Amino acid sequence: MEKLLTVSSSPHIHADQDTQKVMLWVLAALVPSGLAGVYFFGMRAFVLMLVCVITCHLSEFVWQKLAKQKITINDCSAAVTGLLLAYNLPPSMEYWKAIIGCIFAIIVVKQFFGGIGCNIVNPALAGRAMMVVSWPVAMTTWTIDGVSKATPLALLKLGGETVGGVSMGMPLGTKLPLLYDLFIGNVAGCVGETSALALLIGFAILLYKGIIKWQIPVVYIVTVGILTAIFGRPGFYEIFAGGLFIGAIFMATDYTTSPMTTKGQVIFALGCGLITALIRTFGGYPGGVSFSILIMNVTVPLIDKFTQPRIFGEAK
Repeated sequence: MEKLLTVSSSPHIHADQDTQKVMLWVLAALVPSGLAGVYFFGMRAFVLMLVCVITCHLSEFVWQKLAKQKITINDCSAAVTGLLLAYNLPPSMEYWKAIIGCIFAIIVVKQFFGGIGCNIVNPALAGRAMMVVSWPVAMTTWTIDGVSKATPLALLKLGGETVGGVSMGMPLGTKLPLLYDLFIGNVAGCVGETSALALLIGFAILLYKGIIKWQIPVVYIVTVGILTAIFGRPGFYEIFAGGLFIGAIFMATDYTTSPMTTKGQVIFALGCGLITALIRTFGGYPGGVSFSILIMNVTVPLIDKFTQPRIFGEAK
């Protein structure tokens, strides 16, 4: 009987997907948004993506080399962080600022906490938040074809444009982009956040491959739509504006910084939606997606604690 059994440490159940395969599928799902970004913002957007990905890879390699740790850049997680950070930057962002943001994301937010699987907040979002605080003007300067323009959310924040019967109180002559332009991505914004169509294609890829579940993105997006409508804003228009789709699909679903249970994921998504709607409506910042996810990231241990299933036979 002993010869039939092999005793080893956990895990005992192995999945077909490993970290590298998961990250490669995430990168594949991000490709449509990248193509849309290059199409609408030009080759500078592509160079910005390249700079961020290379910087994140080098930062992780150098840190692990100096710390005499196992080199893990082949798992492609650094590439995902770099690409996501690039997607959350204006196309006109100076490269040296993007490099500093990437170094902060990889070394301070990821490696200081133990590397992949140990960070308490999403590295790409934390890097973006640091850059918003450090260079607020550069992070809120948007250009299309070399012309500075306001994002749809910034226009909404100015507060006579009417959207869906809701008066936004904007200056006379100021026009919001058409919903069609908002959907395909022909608006001012960050490199990879403007095209809802491209992001939905990526969402379909991730769902098909079983990389993520639908609960967090759907609950998050629907919550923002309902609450912003209740707060007197054009809820349907809101869900396509800003970084809601990229945040809900690609960053709120991060394995390390989101709850493990389905119930916990719904609570997490509701919290993200509530905070986003509050920031957009009552805050001084037109977006709110980045900060809402970061705030909810730090609540994940508490959410997991109160939503984990009770072991059969365990006393209450």
